[in-house]
Amino acid sequence: MKTNITDEIQTDTPNKIIGSSVYEQLNQFTTWTALITPFDNKGEIDFASLKVIASDQSDAGNGILLLGSTGEGLALTNKQQLSIVEYVCQLKLKSPLMVAVGGYDLASQVCWIETCNQLPIAAYLLGTPLYAKPGPVGQTQWFSQLLDTAKFPCMLYNVPSRSGVEIPLSTLSSVQDHKNCWAMKEASGDLNKFLSYRQHCPQVALFSGEDAMMPYLAKAGAKGLVSVCANAWPEATHRYVELSLSGDVDSLFPLWQNAIELLFQVANPIPVKALMAEQKVIKTPVLRAPLTHLELSNNQSLIAANKKIGQWFSQQNWQNATTI
Repeated sequence: MKTNITDEIQTDTPNKIIGSSVYEQLNQFTTWTALITPFDNKGEIDFASLKVIASDQSDAGNGILLLGSTGEGLALTNKQQLSIVEYVCQLKLKSPLMVAVGGYDLASQVCWIETCNQLPIAAYLLGTPLYAKPGPVGQTQWFSQLLDTAKFPCMLYNVPSRSGVEIPLSTLSSVQDHKNCWAMKEASGDLNKFLSYRQHCPQVALFSGEDAMMPYLAKAGAKGLVSVCANAWPEATHRYVELSLSGDVDSLFPLWQNAIELLFQVANPIPVKALMAEQKVIKTPVLRAPLTHLELSNNQSLIAANKKIGQWFSQQNWQNATTI
């Protein structure tokens, strides 16, 4: 059983000595769930549902990412963001917690990291600054400042569809030797970009940032997946990643590709919250403006996909039981 690695990270041992072992332990969590933030009908944080879904992820053996775009982090106030991180920390789950750092104002991001440095988390997700479209020099300065401030390993996040620019290879090359530079979440959808990062920055663990790409990127050296669909299917997605990494992918197509496509039929996390409300694991599908669950006219296709994934996972469990 995987154990909580936060205590090992928070030691007095120099980072360059403990770094590799901490990175190895983080890499053991091949599935990281970009956790949604559940709201009640008034749009307030539903902490009771948050406890349920975070515990489900821990029970499935998945790492947990808080306050990413799937968690609507930028739609929350600083006080609300901190309340979520503190609340999940006090649950004392076995899974490591990663906290997203994203925005435009560098000073605010530094302050956020300094605050979270005092909490029992395991890692940070560092996004490219939004809107500004900085070049290689600006991005290198941005990430260097955040890496210097952090007391925990960091995963950089390449998502040009949201930030407007990709992380240049020269930037990743410049920071890859930093003691806190652990990994990259690669969500460009470009296999050649993934291969370029892997070739020139071999010390950085690469994780797929797109659920549908996992079987392909696993063959190219991905360590795991930072997942949206694991919100709705914690155990099944964990198995999906295991099979992708082992190369045993025959049962994945076209089932998983079709199911994942439905979870992105409109802006994330609208469909996955709608499905989780249908599953009764959260009370409402409510999102913070400008997102709304009303973008979906009906949930029947999601319900059908949910049934098929459940059947697939039951079959996987049966097959595992008969081979023991």
